[in-house]
Amino acid sequence: MKTLKGQNIYLRALEPEDLEFIHTIENDESIWEISNTQTPYSKFLIKQYLDHAHKDIFEVKQLRLVISSFNNEALGMIDLFDFDFKNRRAGVGILVKEPEDRMKGYGKEALKLLIDYSFKHLDLHQLYCNISEGNDASIKLFSNQGFKNIGLKKEWNYVNGTFKNEYLFQLINN
Repeated sequence: MKTLKGQNIYLRALEPEDLEFIHTIENDESIWEISNTQTPYSKFLIKQYLDHAHKDIFEVKQLRLVISSFNNEALGMIDLFDFDFKNRRAGVGILVKEPEDRMKGYGKEALKLLIDYSFKHLDLHQLYCNISEGNDASIKLFSNQGFKNIGLKKEWNYVNGTFKNEYLFQLINN
């Protein structure tokens, strides 16, 4: 699909072979803050999730795609979540797994592809994301793609014994 192919990466559906990759990401405590994860995931649970990953976004209200290099290396994941067909909106989440792969434009390219897909193929009116205060890389990424900071949720997330603020960003398809 041309829509999900960029200059340096492409977005693809989840495959059974992604079990180890997803297991590693979901159990990386350093990123639990951004995914609101509280407990580890077993390979069994992730396998069950992969067994149902083929279901339509209209049924499961989520679309998770792998950010892949052209040599088929899984670099990260990008998600549409809380898909709301009636109100034509969805949340966006993105993660480039390895720190050495960050700041190379993969996230930017993946986000551009997902925005285009969301507005042209899913006919969404808006996308939104939630970003912890202090996550300057994500704030810059989403701001540079046209997302606007529309609010601050004070003391929204409890992380490592303290409450952290979270911004709400929104992109409306005009």
